[in-house]
Amino acid sequence: MTDETERHPDRVPVGAKPGGEVRARWAWTEPSVWTERMLTALETGVKGGRWFSLMDKVWARATLEAAFRAVEANRGAPGADYQSIEIFGRDLDRNLDDLSRELREGRYRPSAVRRVWIDKPGGREKRPLGIPTVRDRVVQAALRMVLEPIFERDFAEHSYGFRPGRGCKNALRRVEELLHRGEVWVVDADLRSYFDTIPHGPLMRRVRERVTDGRVLELVGAFLTQRVMDGMDEWTPERGSPQGAVLSPLLSNIYLDPLDHEMAMAGLEMVRYADDLVVLCRSRAEAEAALERLRRWVGNAGLTLHPEKTRIVDARERGGFDFLGYHFERGMKWPRRKSQRKLREALRAKTKRTSGQSLERIIAEIKPILRGWFEYFKHSHKSTFDAEDKWVRMRLRSILRRRAGRVGRGRGADHQRWPNAYFAKRGLYSLKAAHAQACQSLAR
Repeated sequence: MTDETERHPDRVPVGAKPGGEVRARWAWTEPSVWTERMLTALETGVKGGRWFSLMDKVWARATLEAAFRAVEANRGAPGADYQSIEIFGRDLDRNLDDLSRELREGRYRPSAVRRVWIDKPGGREKRPLGIPTVRDRVVQAALRMVLEPIFERDFAEHSYGFRPGRGCKNALRRVEELLHRGEVWVVDADLRSYFDTIPHGPLMRRVRERVTDGRVLELVGAFLTQRVMDGMDEWTPERGSPQGAVLSPLLSNIYLDPLDHEMAMAGLEMVRYADDLVVLCRSRAEAEAALERLRRWVGNAGLTLHPEKTRIVDARERGGFDFLGYHFERGMKWPRRKSQRKLREALRAKTKRTSGQSLERIIAEIKPILRGWFEYFKHSHKSTFDAEDKWVRMRLRSILRRRAGRVGRGRGADHQRWPNAYFAKRGLYSLKAAHAQACQSLAR
């Protein structure tokens, strides 16, 4: 996301009156579901604060079609039935008509979720990812389109993950603001296996606080308990909402929203992005009290703080803390080690010494990787970029060295044989140059 798309959305006015601006305030909602009349009711409040008749919005043909377009745009792998998005889309009208009919008649049942294990960034550990079938992703997307505005209306200000108009950059900006304000004692907390351990009963109770449509509640429950296939093993989960499911980000925010409000009511500055959170305080005593409050809430909610990854740090000292890919320390920030390793792993795969591609082709292939990484980490300390540029040129010199009949990595006289200008002339993206240009633009 760009800075422009990650601006804070306007807060919903308390007791807002109907008016022409209602659609603009909720521009991200699906218009086939959320008419201006419904949005006005959302802002002014419905009777008892609960929504009754919603299922007809889920099975509506227009909602399902919009949901498919969202799933299609997000791409993704096939689920347990191995049906791709492309195959589903070839007979889209019939598939959506069938889904609409099954939902309307109460015959829809989710298929099993295909579990895969993916590498955690920069480490050897793996984390589970659940891949629903395309048809299930379409229904979940439709359900999310209906439910999200109801809960988004009252979500806390300092929650940034998987919310419309917000993102990592907003959360990082807020952390920097608080550090500059003197909130330098940081509770660096880690919720152990959060998505896999959310208790279903308490989560459903929180959904029922805003939604009373029984068929919608049944559908949410069906997705929480849909079978999981991991190779030849298959089971029904008793806890959790699988990462990879369209509905999981919303459900994860619903479950942690009471924590957000409790910390705010206590006057504590917590910044949360999904299950990544930090609490920034003015003193060690305040940080210790905040950690105790956090530990108590997490325990009562049936969750667990990771004992080794949860700690209190003084951001003014060496060591610092990591948050959303960045490392914060002594008034500076730079990519955390895992973020740097992830970049180099991606580049290493494209710059093997045995590559048979032309140098120009290799440089063209790594350019979007470097540019994308810079877009996210461009606010890092300036020393970050020169080091990465040198490493990239070393990889390219190693390729040229091998082609010249020499062994080993690019070094020594190779810097004169193929100087920096040699690669710049061939279009190599320079992180250092991009940073200098960004600083000049900011100064202007």
